[in-house]
Amino acid sequence: MSAANGAISGLDWRGDPGALLLRGARLFDPRAGIDGAHDVVIRDGRIAEITGAGEGEQPDGAELINAEGLTAMPAFFDPHVHLRDLGEAYKEDIETGTRAAAAGGYCGVVGMANTVPVTDEPETISALREQAGREASVPTGFVATVTVGMRGRELTEMAALREAGALGFSDDGLPITSGRVMRRALQYQHLVGGNILLHEEDPELTGDGVMGEGAISAELGLAGVPDVSESTMIARDGALCLYESARAHVQHLSARRSVEAIEFAKQQGARITAELTPHHLVLTDEEVRSLDSRFKMNPPLRTEDDRQALIEALRSGAVDCIGTDHAPHASNEKEVPFEQAMMGVIGLETAFPVLFTELVQPGIIELGTLVERMTAGAGLFDLEIPTIAVDAEANIALVDLEAEWEAGADGWESRSANSCFVGRRLRSRPVVTIVAGSVAYRQRAFSMGAVA
Repeated sequence: MSAANGAISGLDWRGDPGALLLRGARLFDPRAGIDGAHDVVIRDGRIAEITGAGEGEQPDGAELINAEGLTAMPAFFDPHVHLRDLGEAYKEDIETGTRAAAAGGYCGVVGMANTVPVTDEPETISALREQAGREASVPTGFVATVTVGMRGRELTEMAALREAGALGFSDDGLPITSGRVMRRALQYQHLVGGNILLHEEDPELTGDGVMGEGAISAELGLAGVPDVSESTMIARDGALCLYESARAHVQHLSARRSVEAIEFAKQQGARITAELTPHHLVLTDEEVRSLDSRFKMNPPLRTEDDRQALIEALRSGAVDCIGTDHAPHASNEKEVPFEQAMMGVIGLETAFPVLFTELVQPGIIELGTLVERMTAGAGLFDLEIPTIAVDAEANIALVDLEAEWEAGADGWESRSANSCFVGRRLRSRPVVTIVAGSVAYRQRAFSMGAVA
């Protein structure tokens, strides 16, 4: 079912707009300026009323959710996931990937185009959208590739792809190494719209690196990836965005120099945005000493100094949003020697709990900052950013901030288990995810109230 029927505009899912009464939750939305106990009355997929706790009237036919002691915040939006359909469903598919998103408190996700085959034809976009309309637990959008076959040489038919429903364009997984091709893509963007999402990496500098370059890569005898492989490409594309008055988004920053390149481009007036991942905000290359391939990702984990720079960029707003780069792999692709393992980790089900545990609880960032950054990704595609306000679409994550649990102990909604946080004790957990007024996810231990 498409967004025209109640989900976030431009995305597809299998749900319907619903009616609910959310009773006695602590509503928390920094954008709306709300923090306190209230009832939320939801009709036809939208927030009809916000009343005092215990004062909301249950709509006819609606379910009651007793949410006392829980925090209701805007559901999250992930601009960067890999759902693996069409041809790698053994790792993940739209059904399992969006189920994982719902379990993580997300009301929308955007799938990348490095599928098998790659998403470079309008027919492929249409097929993915139709599949999401049948199978997706949360509204799901898709980007198409920037270049044909992700080979970096020839632009795709961007206008036709947009007409088929592509939210934007990305060769994520590979960089656009040619400055000429990148400039032409930005020029075409003026004509067709949509954002261009960039995996920034200079392959000549990356070489055969498998982890961040530094003291630890030298000690382990592993080929390292220097941070300038990322930052120099960001600098180039920031300059091109400024020159063409065009728009682009840099994915998964990993290093201090990359933050500095983004800040410089923005200061010059470039229309460029950037994202951070939970794993780069929480982990460093120290984890790689274990040679556990769960800590192998691209871009790689870097130093504590880099991590601190990313946290400050998150806090200051120099970086705009958080994306998980949810990258499922089969066990036989990760349970091999570190150098041979596939790059990437899953992250949808742990993103909020990990960042709450590691950054909010210790007082490193405010809860409001985390909520803002985890919802802001919708704006990259000119979609409505989730908020808790009258007349807004009812996209709400109901979170138990006091919950304590072990990541992975109960299995995963995702088909894959390659989490770099498995076994960690975490604080906080989404227990119900509401999308357009319908319950998209409910933790097994959480019971619903009566239907009026």
